[in-house]
Amino acid sequence: MEVSIEQSWKKELIEEFGKPYFEHIVNFLKEEKKAGKIIYPPGKLIFNAFECTPFSNVKVVIIGQDPYHNPGQAHGLSFSVPDGIPPPPSLVNIFKELHSDLGIAIPNTGNLEPWAKQGVLLLNASLTVEANTPNSHSQVGWHQFTDEVIRHISKDKEHVVFMLWGKFAQNKEALIDQSKHKVLKAAHPSPFSAYNGFFGCKHFSKTNEWFREQRVDGIEWNLSFLKL
Repeated sequence: MEVSIEQSWKKELIEEFGKPYFEHIVNFLKEEKKAGKIIYPPGKLIFNAFECTPFSNVKVVIIGQDPYHNPGQAHGLSFSVPDGIPPPPSLVNIFKELHSDLGIAIPNTGNLEPWAKQGVLLLNASLTVEANTPNSHSQVGWHQFTDEVIRHISKDKEHVVFMLWGKFAQNKEALIDQSKHKVLKAAHPSPFSAYNGFFGCKHFSKTNEWFREQRVDGIEWNLSFLKL
């Protein structure tokens, strides 16, 4: 089965694409579309996180649960929305923490692609969702695939920072070798939980501090600066 994904990831994950569970994902999506279901993100953007952040470039992993389920929002990067789409509440809170942590002005875009291009893998545990139905594809096999993505990063990379926001993401901690990677944990940035430990977590500055210790270039978090 041919999967359209960035070449370094294709090489890294080649065994997964031939497994029965992945075949099931493909067949499920085909059947859903045939039944007239609206699926987000559009097909060409399902693997956008991998296109924007090749395996060789991965420095940070931010794990989301599943794509946004409203029209125009999902474009294959966790927490991110395309230019021109208002940032959803969790992303607004991410920007608030960024401002509090690093003094960075709230950007006028919710598009996190400039982070992805620097090596921030914006990975949703499920890569697709049915319109208006959150978590609708959480049982179709995507979690098995994205767990393998995390395992491969942990095994074959060095000095990666994993930002685990909320209990769902923190359940992935067991997949990560913390003898060579950094795990940062906080509450989810959702309005329901941000005040329980996301605000004030300082993950953005902590990430760059750790990179300095490892003699690795940090991430430029200022989206406005990057878009100049």
